[in-house]
Amino acid sequence: MNTAPKRTILVSGASIAGPALAYWLHRYGFAVTVVEKAAALRGGGYPIDIRGTAVEVVRRMGVLPRLRDAHVGVRRISFVDAEGRPIADLRPEALSGGEEGHDLEIPRGELAEILYGAIHDDVELLFNDSIATLHDHDGGVDVTFRGGARRTFDLVIGADGIHSHTRGLAFGPEEPYHRYLDHSFAGFTMPNHLGLAHEGLTWNVPGRTAVLYAPRDGNRVYAFLSFLRPDPPLDAFRDPAAQRDLVARTFAGYAWEIPRMVAALRDSDDLFFDVVSQIHMPRWSTGRVALVGDAAHAPSFFSGQGSSLALVGAYVLAGELAAGPDHADAYERYERTLRSFVEMNQALATEGSAGLSPRTPEDLARRNEALRDPSPVLNSTGRHAHSALALPGYDAA
Repeated sequence: MNTAPKRTILVSGASIAGPALAYWLHRYGFAVTVVEKAAALRGGGYPIDIRGTAVEVVRRMGVLPRLRDAHVGVRRISFVDAEGRPIADLRPEALSGGEEGHDLEIPRGELAEILYGAIHDDVELLFNDSIATLHDHDGGVDVTFRGGARRTFDLVIGADGIHSHTRGLAFGPEEPYHRYLDHSFAGFTMPNHLGLAHEGLTWNVPGRTAVLYAPRDGNRVYAFLSFLRPDPPLDAFRDPAAQRDLVARTFAGYAWEIPRMVAALRDSDDLFFDVVSQIHMPRWSTGRVALVGDAAHAPSFFSGQGSSLALVGAYVLAGELAAGPDHADAYERYERTLRSFVEMNQALATEGSAGLSPRTPEDLARRNEALRDPSPVLNSTGRHAHSALALPGYDAA
């Protein structure tokens, strides 16, 4: 009988990558603790995509039927010009490189609930807490929690997003790894004045994009306003009033639904403001600490692959840790297996920004011409990148 104690792993973050990683680590016999700074599981949020290789990951997790039930099934994305006149209607897959009937689009909160349901009886969950300090040494990682508790774990994994606190503690400030993609954006919900259902509307002028997105029937829609800006608006990051003022100034004077969107932005109680950016790191681990998902390699929403990379990365990292007792070797194999796949999908952001947010009048004219002829719009580059990794098989999978 094997009486050796289970290896203990602390996972920081309970959104997408963290619960997926916890599921696989528990399945491989690790003792898992997940810490989340929010007081409870975060609901709501706009729909996110699960494509290509990531669909096989959720199938192996046994949650694919529930995810298919939650799939929103958007039927078309329409593009309009500066005055709101129609340019083209396309299937979403023509833009994303997704595969109709195979890939999934799930409201973020519903995906989080499904992943949480797969682990809540099997792992230790600590809400309303976070890591305050880490001390990595030969015998483990000493962790002090913000709530005051002190514990030692064999390994610590940061799965806490693009602005990862765990990454900051283990690797230092974000700036060397942060790659700004010259855009900022505001997301919020607003009344569905146009009666949209299972569709999206995209409006552009050079360097400005507005999107109204209705993944289902309902009286509210998701609204996005993104804009080209050479330097990140650092002075607005911690000031919601400054964020609203900046976006309102940027979109002042435009037609279509823009005035109504700006007014809704002013009154919104669910505003999310950030820059469009990626994380590029030479290594995703140091000592006993590793990173997964956006904390390691955020691809930006222009790529449409953040959640898919998180799910695939969690699967591979857990599988490699289970393959042997040496965490350093496991971290090396994890990076070797995943890095080229990540880089291919990060590269999709360039193509995504050209289609969603053309920068110049010439870029916009070329994009609109391409939209009017659907055949070249089909994103075979994206489809290849989404499925470029042959998913390894591990003993417990």
